[in-house]
Amino acid sequence: MNPHRRLVADRSPLHGLTRRRLPFIPVVAQSVAAIAPAGTSAVTPMFVIAAVGGGNAVLAFLLATVVVTAVAATIRPLAQRIASVGGLYSYVAQGVGPRAALTTAWSAVVGYGAVSVAGLLATGLYLAQIGARIGISDASPMIIAGVIVAAGALLGVLLVRGIRISSLVTLLVEVVAAAIMVSIMVVITINAAHRGIDWGKAFSGESHGLSNTLGIGTVVAVSAFVGFESATTLSAEAYRPFRSIPFAVRWTPMVAAAIYLLAVITQSLAIQTAPASVVSSPSPLTGLLIYNGQSAAAVAMDAGVATSFFACSLASSSALVRVLFCLGRERMLPPAFGRTHRRFNTPAFAAVCSAALITMTALLYLAATGRADRGLETFLTLSSLGYMGSYLAACLAAPALLRRIGETTRRTTVIAAIASAMLLACLITAVTVDIDHTRSLMVIYLTSLLLAVVIIVVVGRFSPQRLSSVGVFDEPTRDEVLEMASPRL
Repeated sequence: MNPHRRLVADRSPLHGLTRRRLPFIPVVAQSVAAIAPAGTSAVTPMFVIAAVGGGNAVLAFLLATVVVTAVAATIRPLAQRIASVGGLYSYVAQGVGPRAALTTAWSAVVGYGAVSVAGLLATGLYLAQIGARIGISDASPMIIAGVIVAAGALLGVLLVRGIRISSLVTLLVEVVAAAIMVSIMVVITINAAHRGIDWGKAFSGESHGLSNTLGIGTVVAVSAFVGFESATTLSAEAYRPFRSIPFAVRWTPMVAAAIYLLAVITQSLAIQTAPASVVSSPSPLTGLLIYNGQSAAAVAMDAGVATSFFACSLASSSALVRVLFCLGRERMLPPAFGRTHRRFNTPAFAAVCSAALITMTALLYLAATGRADRGLETFLTLSSLGYMGSYLAACLAAPALLRRIGETTRRTTVIAAIASAMLLACLITAVTVDIDHTRSLMVIYLTSLLLAVVIIVVVGRFSPQRLSSVGVFDEPTRDEVLEMASPRL
């Protein structure tokens, strides 16, 4: 500990943000929207069913729930003790030092950034499909690109305006979208029952065109939960961060798991009687509804998925912006990233740069391939690798951080070890089993991570004082302490 450091700061290292004002519900909404359970439940279960079959898909989601629950149980004690907009990488900095923290920060940037791109691609794809179904446009790449541009512009405005507005938007959108998706899943199940389904066949281990590997199915299922920890990036802005953030970290994966298990069971039943053209289509659930003559339900589902993924993109980019803001304050990025808007008290420069880069990446991928559905799969997979990398670092660092502050227990150490082992197994599986180009995406992720490590080593060699500033977190100021200590008449 530095003997010359003041016990109470004159100014918080995170000054400029609207500190300690964000209510409980918007904080929880951040984690819920980042997962996007409504949109994800329409996409990811079909990927898993195609890979491992209906019965194994249910098992894969159960295993994924165990993995994420262990990770959440490891992160939660950290969220109860440190308030930082850097989220997981700030915990790693306090536990094992700045070099590992900056590597974790890069993994988080990949995770938040890639899923934000996927969200915009999904928004463009599903809204364009609605236009095609009601006859006002087609679902061509040009129309999808136009929707992406509009969605990207709205994304930037909401990011600059502030987390309170964006979190309320995401909460409203996600609740409505989840209600739509649950209703449609019930309708699909009823339709499947009327067609005389074979329950045993629906839950067999037979896959639909890909290798029958439970391991890779679990990895894909884990990707449906990533983002649940994003509320940790709001620690400085939350009114009672040591209550609301741990609550979001603990319960968001549980709620998502219930929705996903309903979705995977419903879809396993439904695709049994669906033709191959429907199963292999870009939007199998939508195709299934149209095949059953329920066009209105198909439009409603597309609307629910589109709005859910936009909420996901907004929540994920909000977390990304705060990570970049923290890196700017630590002088690891240009100082402009660490500045806030004078009126809105938001990291405006980081917000505008993030929204522009996310939108341009989505447009460039669409221009290069013309396949928004393939982009959705690609960027969701890439984001899950970034998330799992940052989760692994946080789980490895958690015992060291808790030991450093004298609050480690055998229980937290064992849970962190179990979570680390399961995450490592997931990452190894992504390398050894190549389904849908997961190995190629892993190579891209590891190459970018290696480049980040090289940059960190160079900075540490030629400018070591910069590394000493990594890991800033919110601290009580002198004025706040005096305000709490003064008697109230």
